[in-house]
Amino acid sequence: MDVTTCTLTDNELILGYKEGDYSCFEVLLTRYQSKIYGYIFSVVKDKDIADDIFQDTFYKVIYTINSGFYKDENKFVHWVMRIAHNLIVDYFRRVGKMPIVPNRPDCDVVDTLKLHDENIERQIMRKQTNSNIRKLIKMLPPEQRRVVILRHYGRFDFKEIAEKTGVSINTALGRMRYAIINLRRLAKEHNMYVEF
Repeated sequence: MDVTTCTLTDNELILGYKEGDYSCFEVLLTRYQSKIYGYIFSVVKDKDIADDIFQDTFYKVIYTINSGFYKDENKFVHWVMRIAHNLIVDYFRRVGKMPIVPNRPDCDVVDTLKLHDENIERQIMRKQTNSNIRKLIKMLPPEQRRVVILRHYGRFDFKEIAEKTGVSINTALGRMRYAIINLRRLAKEHNMYVEF
């Protein structure tokens, strides 16, 4: 890693990365990984879950930068922390339990039961989505299909996927990005309901 690259500001590193200098992203990752990972782990208190959320955080960062949606406001680390926080919230929502009905006069049991019904409806929708996604994955080019299967079904992080497929992390991330774009396009073409 070039010493000069390490002295660049976050915004200069992002510009360098967008222009094709992947070492710029490695500097950003090195600069903030302990802070971001430390925050994630302090909340979820589980190494495997923290690893997954950390990987997903930087997948979203790369995807957003590559898509041209990143707004340069000199707040890169705050933006990444917000992404991590939102993914943590999503994780806790996914593993949430049925709400307990408090024994208070102002608590409406019917409202609590409605929440439960909505959860059942969401489970049915999720099953349908998973079924649709499995069909769509079969339509992807082989290299994209392999990355998606390793990531979502094998629960491998992108470093492991890169090693297993013999490519760089950026190539693995790129294949995932194109896989998601293709899955959305295929879903639209086949009138399938999916949530990504």
